Amino acid sequence: MTITTGPLDASVDGAGARTPVASAVIEPEGHAPPSGPKDTAPRSRLTSSQVWRALARASFAVISYVTPAGAPRSSGVVYTVVGRRLYVAVAPDSWKARHIAMSGQVAVTVLVRRGGVLSLLLPIPPAAVSFHGRAIVHPAGSLDIHSLSKELEALVPAERRASAAVIEIVPEGRFLTYGLGVSLMQMANPAVARAHVPVA
Repeated sequence: MTITTGPLDASVDGAGARTPVASAVIEPEGHAPPSGPKDTAPRSRLTSSQVWRALARASFAVISYVTPAGAPRSSGVVYTVVGRRLYVAVAPDSWKARHIAMSGQVAVTVLVRRGGVLSLLLPIPPAAVSFHGRAIVHPAGSLDIHSLSKELEALVPAERRASAAVIEIVPEGRFLTYGLGVSLMQMANPAVARAHVPVA
């Protein structure tokens, strides 16, 4: 039960004097006075396992890095996921292999298609997963691509498998996601669509 005190009223005693009296309103239990507006936006329950599954379903990423002179660079790559690490096969003399080997750090963004067949008919934006991480460039021949991943092997032409360098990317910190674990309608609300998820 809730008792709410109202404005002062006045009563008259036997001597004719007016005595101020506080009025009260008694409300049933569970009906407290209304408070201010509340934040009713749903909270993200996205887990790291869900993000990793989304990364495994995708195969194209943009990796960003810096040159030895500090200039920014970005490259599109095809990757595969093995044991919560991303692997990319590149030419050993490519700028990616040389610059990433020197810095050992990359930033990665992966776009994840949403909407199924509807995305072929309507302008539905993809979801996105971004993160930073360590990058290890394995020289050509130092890793057995076949034993590492059949998916990665399938991405590399047979004549290049023995000569390809492999970039191993280990995500660190947290994933920044947009549009994962929410409905298509909720993707229009940044406060709901955006989430930070631990990588492990």
